[in-house]
Amino acid sequence: MGKYYKHFDLDERFELYRLIEAGISQKEIAVLMDRKESTISREIKRNSLPKGGYKPASADRISRSRKRRQCRLERLSLLGQHVCDRLAMGWSPEQIAGRLRRDQSEHIVSHETIYRYIYRPKIKPEKLYKYLPRAKAKRGRRYYKCRREPLPNKRSIHDRPAHIDKREEFGHWEGDLIAFRTQKGNILTLMERKTRFTLTAPLQTKTAIETTQAILDKLMFLPKTALKTITFDNGGEFSHFKKLEEGLKIMTYFCDPHSPWQRGGIENINGILRRDMPRKTDISDYSERDVDDMTWNLNMTPRKCLDFRTPVEAFIDNLQYCT
Repeated sequence: MGKYYKHFDLDERFELYRLIEAGISQKEIAVLMDRKESTISREIKRNSLPKGGYKPASADRISRSRKRRQCRLERLSLLGQHVCDRLAMGWSPEQIAGRLRRDQSEHIVSHETIYRYIYRPKIKPEKLYKYLPRAKAKRGRRYYKCRREPLPNKRSIHDRPAHIDKREEFGHWEGDLIAFRTQKGNILTLMERKTRFTLTAPLQTKTAIETTQAILDKLMFLPKTALKTITFDNGGEFSHFKKLEEGLKIMTYFCDPHSPWQRGGIENINGILRRDMPRKTDISDYSERDVDDMTWNLNMTPRKCLDFRTPVEAFIDNLQYCT
C-alpha cells in the first residue's frame, strides 16, 4: 500500500462505484485500489446517499461540502468565545475540555477539537496558539536537557520510599528555582506532589542562605501531616538542606545528576509559570503581589490529573482529611 495518505478524488470514486456494482467485496476492492479496507469502508459509509446508495458524483459533492463546513467552535459562537477566554486565562485545551465535562456543560468538545480549531488556516491568523503552554506556531515537541553538578553529602532519590512515586500520599513536596537571563532575581517554586498545589517566593539571589530561609517561611506554618519529604535537584541553592530537615522535621532527597525528569511535576509547574515570565523577563519589574497573583491563578486552574479539580480544592480536601 502507498506510504502517504491522500483523499479520494472523483476518478477513484468512479472506480470504487464500478467495483461495488460488480459485486466485489470491500476487502478485494482495497487490494485492487491499493487502499486500506477501513478507508474503503469509511468512504462508502460517509458519502453514500440515504436511499440511493453510493454514487460517485454525489459522494464527491458530499465530501466537498463537509470540507467547507465550519467546525463546531465556529458554529457555536458562545462555545468558541468560552474556549478563547479560557485560553487567554492560561488554561490548556485539555483543562478546558475536561472542565466542560466536569461541569456537565450543554456543549462538550474534546481537547483535540480545540487544538484543531486553534491551528485551522482560517483561525491561525488570530494567533491563539500563543496562549498555549509552548506557544508554538506548529504542533510538535522540542527537546531540552538541563545539566547540573551533583551536591555532596546528599540523600539520593533512590533512597526515597517507593510508594511516594505513586503520588497517593499527601505531604511530599518538590522544590526548584526559576532563573532568568537578566540575573536580577529568581523565583522559588514548591509543589505538593499529590495535589500539585504550588507556593512561590521571589528571591534576590541564588544563595543557599536566602533560599533556605524562603522555604522555611513558606512551609513552617503547615501541619506536620502536610510535611513528609521534599525533593530537589543538585543546585547549590539547596546545599543547606540539613537546616530544612531540622527546622521542618522533613526528609530531603536529591535527583540524579542531569535527571530533572525524576521530579517532573515541578518542571511542569515552572513551564506553566514561564508562560507569564519567560527567560528574558526582568523579574525586578514584578512585585511580590504580581508573583502571588500568578501563583493563585495557577492554583485555581483545573488539572486533568486531579479529575479537573483545582489544586486549591485538592489541597484543602487533603488537609481536612489529614486533620
